Amino acid sequence: MSATKRKHLAGVRAACDIRFMLNIGSLVIGVIALILAVFAFIPFLGWANWVIIPFAVIGLALGAMSDRTSGRNLNIVVIVVGVIRLMLGGGII
Repeated sequence: MSATKRKHLAGVRAACDIRFMLNIGSLVIGVIALILAVFAFIPFLGWANWVIIPFAVIGLALGAMSDRTSGRNLNIVVIVVGVIRLMLGGGII
């Protein structure tokens, strides 16, 4: 294998690793947001969703840049749950 071909293959592998790491970052953010969203279901803590939803949107953006969909899907679920909880509580409670 020539040196030029090895260089090209190394560049392709590095790009795939970055996309894989974006998915892991998205999953980590999604899990943290989901844990916080569970606590936000306690009465009078619904206002916490105003912080959790933008946090999950950041995870969604990372997941959208990734080549996998698991992190993106987890953050979509967290956002939907947070929005539904805000609607049920009138945006505050």
